[in-house]
Amino acid sequence: MTIRQPKQRPLRLKDQGKRAVRTQFGALCWRVRNDKVEVLLVTSRRRKRWIIPKGWPADKATPAEAARNEAWEEAGAQGKVSPLCLGIYSYNKMLDDEQFLPCVVAVFPMKVKKLDSEYPEHAERRRKWFSRKKAAKLVDDPELANMLLNFDPKAA
Repeated sequence: MTIRQPKQRPLRLKDQGKRAVRTQFGALCWRVRNDKVEVLLVTSRRRKRWIIPKGWPADKATPAEAARNEAWEEAGAQGKVSPLCLGIYSYNKMLDDEQFLPCVVAVFPMKVKKLDSEYPEHAERRRKWFSRKKAAKLVDDPELANMLLNFDPKAA
Protein backbone atom coordinates (compact mmCIF):
# COMPACT_ATOMS: atom_id res chain seq x y z
CA MET A 1 0.00 0.00 0.00
CA THR A 2 1.32 3.45 -0.89
CA ILE A 3 0.46 6.57 1.06
CA ARG A 4 0.17 9.60 -1.21
CA GLN A 5 1.45 12.96 -0.07
CA PRO A 6 -1.25 15.65 -0.27
CA LYS A 7 -0.68 18.22 -3.00
CA GLN A 8 -1.00 21.68 -1.51
CA ARG A 9 -2.39 24.37 -3.72
CA PRO A 10 -1.07 27.93 -3.82
CA LEU A 11 -2.44 29.99 -0.94
CA ARG A 12 -4.24 33.25 -1.61
CA LEU A 13 -4.88 35.44 1.41
CA LYS A 14 -7.67 37.97 1.63
CA ASP A 15 -6.58 41.48 2.66
CA GLN A 16 -8.14 42.18 6.05
CA GLY A 17 -6.67 45.61 6.70
CA LYS A 18 -3.43 47.00 8.04
CA ARG A 19 -3.63 45.55 11.57
CA ALA A 20 -4.83 42.03 10.70
CA VAL A 21 -2.71 39.02 11.55
CA ARG A 22 -0.47 38.19 8.60
CA THR A 23 0.78 34.79 7.52
CA GLN A 24 4.40 34.00 6.69
CA PHE A 25 6.16 30.80 5.70
CA GLY A 26 9.43 29.69 7.25
CA ALA A 27 12.02 26.99 6.61
CA LEU A 28 13.58 24.92 9.35
CA CYS A 29 16.82 24.18 7.50
CA TRP A 30 18.59 21.08 8.81
CA ARG A 31 21.44 18.66 8.16
CA VAL A 32 23.12 15.73 9.87
CA ARG A 33 26.79 16.21 10.76
CA ASN A 34 28.76 13.59 12.73
CA ASP A 35 25.48 11.73 13.44
CA LYS A 36 23.97 14.84 15.06
CA VAL A 37 21.15 17.00 13.72
CA GLU A 38 22.03 20.66 13.19
CA VAL A 39 19.73 23.53 12.24
CA LEU A 40 20.62 26.67 10.32
CA LEU A 41 19.73 30.04 11.82
CA VAL A 42 20.12 33.49 10.27
CA THR A 43 20.14 36.91 11.87
CA SER A 44 17.29 39.34 11.39
CA ARG A 45 18.24 42.38 9.35
CA ARG A 46 17.49 45.15 11.85
CA ARG A 47 17.87 43.76 15.37
CA LYS A 48 20.32 40.93 14.51
CA ARG A 49 18.32 38.32 16.46
CA TRP A 50 18.70 34.64 15.54
CA ILE A 51 15.70 33.43 13.51
CA ILE A 52 14.79 30.92 10.82
CA PRO A 53 14.44 32.10 7.21
CA LYS A 54 10.85 33.24 6.68
CA GLY A 55 8.81 35.56 4.52
CA TRP A 56 5.57 36.44 2.83
CA PRO A 57 3.43 34.23 0.59
CA ALA A 58 4.58 34.20 -3.02
CA ASP A 59 2.16 34.38 -5.92
CA LYS A 60 1.58 30.95 -7.52
CA ALA A 61 3.81 29.20 -4.94
CA THR A 62 2.70 26.69 -2.34
CA PRO A 63 3.56 27.52 1.28
CA ALA A 64 6.42 24.98 1.18
CA GLU A 65 7.79 26.49 -2.04
CA ALA A 66 7.63 29.97 -0.50
CA ALA A 67 9.57 28.68 2.54
CA ARG A 68 12.20 27.10 0.27
CA ASN A 69 12.58 30.41 -1.62
CA GLU A 70 13.07 32.31 1.65
CA ALA A 71 15.74 29.79 2.74
CA TRP A 72 17.71 30.58 -0.40
CA GLU A 73 17.16 34.37 -0.32
CA GLU A 74 18.04 34.77 3.39
CA ALA A 75 20.55 31.95 3.94
CA GLY A 76 21.73 30.71 0.55
CA ALA A 77 20.37 27.28 1.47
CA GLN A 78 19.24 24.83 -1.19
CA GLY A 79 17.64 21.47 -0.57
CA LYS A 80 14.50 19.42 -0.35
CA VAL A 81 11.56 20.96 1.51
CA SER A 82 8.76 18.87 2.98
CA PRO A 83 5.25 19.84 1.84
CA LEU A 84 3.88 19.09 5.32
CA CYS A 85 3.85 21.87 7.91
CA LEU A 86 5.98 21.10 10.97
CA GLY A 87 4.15 23.62 13.16
CA ILE A 88 3.14 27.25 13.61
CA TYR A 89 4.48 30.04 15.80
CA SER A 90 3.54 33.67 16.26
CA TYR A 91 5.53 36.87 16.67
CA ASN A 92 5.22 40.64 16.31
CA LYS A 93 7.07 42.02 13.30
CA MET A 94 8.50 45.44 14.11
CA LEU A 95 7.59 47.97 11.41
CA ASP A 96 9.29 50.89 13.17
CA ASP A 97 10.06 51.89 16.76
CA GLU A 98 6.38 52.15 17.73
CA GLN A 99 4.41 49.93 15.36
CA PHE A 100 4.28 46.18 14.94
CA LEU A 101 2.41 43.70 12.79
CA PRO A 102 1.15 40.43 14.33
CA CYS A 103 2.30 37.43 12.26
CA VAL A 104 1.90 33.67 12.32
CA VAL A 105 4.57 31.57 10.65
CA ALA A 106 3.94 28.11 9.21
CA VAL A 107 7.24 26.19 9.33
CA PHE A 108 8.35 23.62 6.77
CA PRO A 109 11.42 21.41 7.31
CA MET A 110 14.06 21.55 4.59
CA LYS A 111 17.02 19.18 4.35
CA VAL A 112 19.92 21.34 3.15
CA LYS A 113 22.04 19.84 0.40
CA LYS A 114 24.04 22.95 -0.53
CA LEU A 115 24.90 26.40 0.86
CA ASP A 116 25.66 29.13 -1.67
CA SER A 117 28.16 31.83 -0.74
CA GLU A 118 26.38 34.41 -2.92
CA TYR A 119 22.64 34.90 -2.36
CA PRO A 120 20.32 37.93 -2.28
CA GLU A 121 20.73 38.85 1.42
CA HIS A 122 24.29 37.64 2.10
CA ALA A 123 25.51 41.16 2.94
CA GLU A 124 22.62 41.80 5.38
CA ARG A 125 22.57 38.62 7.49
CA ARG A 126 24.79 36.12 9.25
CA ARG A 127 24.06 32.40 9.11
CA LYS A 128 25.32 29.62 11.34
CA TRP A 129 24.68 25.95 12.08
CA PHE A 130 23.67 25.05 15.65
CA SER A 131 22.62 21.98 17.58
CA ARG A 132 18.86 21.84 18.15
CA LYS A 133 19.37 22.58 21.84
CA LYS A 134 21.61 25.62 21.23
CA ALA A 135 19.31 26.95 18.48
CA ALA A 136 16.31 26.66 20.80
CA LYS A 137 18.12 28.78 23.40
CA LEU A 138 19.07 31.46 20.85
CA VAL A 139 15.66 32.22 19.32
CA ASP A 140 13.27 34.59 21.11
CA ASP A 141 10.00 32.89 20.19
CA PRO A 142 9.06 30.11 22.68
CA GLU A 143 6.93 28.21 20.14
CA LEU A 144 9.79 28.21 17.61
CA ALA A 145 12.25 27.20 20.33
CA ASN A 146 10.05 24.20 21.15
CA MET A 147 9.87 23.22 17.46
CA LEU A 148 13.66 23.42 17.12
CA LEU A 149 14.32 21.47 20.31
CA ASN A 150 11.90 18.68 19.43
CA PHE A 151 12.56 18.50 15.68
CA ASP A 152 12.92 14.93 14.47
CA PRO A 153 14.20 14.60 10.87
CA LYS A 154 12.81 11.05 10.66
CA ALA A 155 9.31 12.53 10.86
CA ALA A 156 10.08 15.30 8.32
